[in-house]
Amino acid sequence: MEHSLTFLQSCLLGLVQGVTEFLPVSSTAHLVLIPWFLSWHDQGLAYDIALHMGTLAALLYYFRSDWAGLITGFFSVVRRGNYEGNPKGRLAVYVAVATVPGAVAGFLFEKYAGSALRDPLVLAGTLSFFGVLLYVADKAYARTRSIAEITLLDSVVIGIFQALAIVPGVSRSGITITGALMRNYERDEAARFSFLLATPVIAGAGLLEIRHLALSTVLTPEFAGGVAASAVFGFFSIKYLIRYVQTRSYTVFALYRLLLAAVILYTYYVLR
Repeated sequence: MEHSLTFLQSCLLGLVQGVTEFLPVSSTAHLVLIPWFLSWHDQGLAYDIALHMGTLAALLYYFRSDWAGLITGFFSVVRRGNYEGNPKGRLAVYVAVATVPGAVAGFLFEKYAGSALRDPLVLAGTLSFFGVLLYVADKAYARTRSIAEITLLDSVVIGIFQALAIVPGVSRSGITITGALMRNYERDEAARFSFLLATPVIAGAGLLEIRHLALSTVLTPEFAGGVAASAVFGFFSIKYLIRYVQTRSYTVFALYRLLLAAVILYTYYVLR
């Protein structure tokens, strides 16, 4: 962490991380923009990723039954050598396949993208472009499939989309939901697969980055408050997004991204 945070600052960033990690609006963008708008010191990429431990806890708790089945199914596939008659094992294999492009991109480019591209103008561009892409995917493609019908091609395509999330402002959930919608998945099924796919990537990134935080930073009320806020608000974000898109479109999130981009540009060119 580049600069120390107060307890309230850390909790606010945890709240923002928890809500925006799962809404298709980019948590990274918001964690950069909150200090920028409020004239705080940037808390640093390592601290941002460490807050993912809270959202990881939310994912694991919300999908605990799913993950129990996926892990059991995966080991059954390993033991038998195939996933015939084993839908949980089949899904687990395809989640693993879809994880690979994002993991490779994170390993190769996380440091560069997370530092060189942490710029408000970059965020305005990525928020806008990928917001429009989400809107098009939501409106232009049939919504007839569930994740029970996932194919190898689906997992590869959505995995490649997830790799784009290395760029701040793209949104991991937003881009994987967009990819799933383009593969004709129902809106809530696209969100569900996005969240299952996010779990191993968030776990890997968080565990790698938290090593770089000093023990004196991790063992503080400020850090604990941020992670706890991230976990609590992350859980409700998952719950209500899935419920919301069962009956409504992603249009509101695309519009929010465009509005936020406009606010960034106005602040950058007019207010500063």
